Amino acid sequence: MTPLNRNTKGVFAIAPTPFDKEGAIDFDSLSRLVDFYGDAGVTGLTLLGQMGEAPKLSHEESVRIVQHVIKRTDLPIIVGVSAPGYAAMRALTVDVMSAGAHGVMIAPPNTLRTDDQIVSYYEGAAGAISADVPFVLQDYPLSFSVVMSPAVIARIANAAPGCVMLKHEDWPGLEKISALRQLEADGAMPRLSILCGNGGLFLDFETERGADGAMTGYCVPELLVDVVRHTAAGDRDAAHDIFDAHLPLLRYEQQPGIGLAVRKYVMKRRGILASDTQRKPGAALSARARTEVDYLLSRLTRKDSRVALMA
Repeated sequence: MTPLNRNTKGVFAIAPTPFDKEGAIDFDSLSRLVDFYGDAGVTGLTLLGQMGEAPKLSHEESVRIVQHVIKRTDLPIIVGVSAPGYAAMRALTVDVMSAGAHGVMIAPPNTLRTDDQIVSYYEGAAGAISADVPFVLQDYPLSFSVVMSPAVIARIANAAPGCVMLKHEDWPGLEKISALRQLEADGAMPRLSILCGNGGLFLDFETERGADGAMTGYCVPELLVDVVRHTAAGDRDAAHDIFDAHLPLLRYEQQPGIGLAVRKYVMKRRGILASDTQRKPGAALSARARTEVDYLLSRLTRKDSRVALMA
């Protein structure tokens, strides 16, 4: 069985793309980042997602990043290949799968409005990338302005065998997870692996509703691993206790517009990234915001000693 299938569980960390202060890809930081994720116990990595600044990369840069990571780790790799048209999606899919990726992730373009348009788009995408390529359906209406009901997701899963996973980021979305699992139980759709995003903001209850894990990029991925592990073991209180300790920082990082800036700043403070630079255009933290994040980190380190910080 491939590492990416309809029963995949665990934590696939969304990796940010490290840049130096001039905006060039920092491959040394990328190597440290990959090693860090492995040490944190994640199940796999997702590259070139929304928080990976994928639209700011050229095709050649995207392929180089994937090749570098695959050479660095044995973890399963998913690559974001979202594009409004199929040609660019197909070209990047061919190159990253040839490099050793295990699957791709496809978000809907914001032009889709009706259920039929959404299903037709994903049927076309599945044909464009090849039927033997497993793909992740990214459902993030707050960002993409495309609303997918459970019935639409069921239609896509039935029509496209390559659709093996849902990246669930609807908000509120707990009832949606329950509805999807009920559709599966009723035989109305095949089982999908459900990994949740939104920075992990609702992961404590998403896993209880039937999600298989997380696919997001919170700056302390050890927390995501803990919640998924404790829930799977039936230790509800342990899952909620560690989640509650991280919630203030989790919430701060999830602010629209500056979330990636917070994430990169914390990873710089943790000694993983040499710089918290984003490629332009990109938001930067104000001096006041940095002091607020530092305060949250200082409080978190009292409860979670794994969050060691550099000066």
